[in-house]
Amino acid sequence: MAHLITESRWNVSVGAERASGPEDGLIGKIGRITVSIPRNGPGEVLLPVRGGSEAFTALSDEPIARHSRVVVVEALSARSVLVTPVAL
Repeated sequence: MAHLITESRWNVSVGAERASGPEDGLIGKIGRITVSIPRNGPGEVLLPVRGGSEAFTALSDEPIARHSRVVVVEALSARSVLVTPVAL
């Protein structure tokens, strides 16, 4: 059985090949930061999901201020995402 090893600045996981899950639908979604993301720490982002909006833990490679627009670049878990600022 093949193993998938994923590595990012925030976590490392080793396991069987990863099946796509509902969190994969978050990639590419545009949201707004509701709790600023500090350097080396989590914040919070509000994302459109299932006809409404839900808050997710947000991580980034750079600090991001509250009210900034961001795009999800990776779903780290069912409730946490890696984001980057949207260029205006």
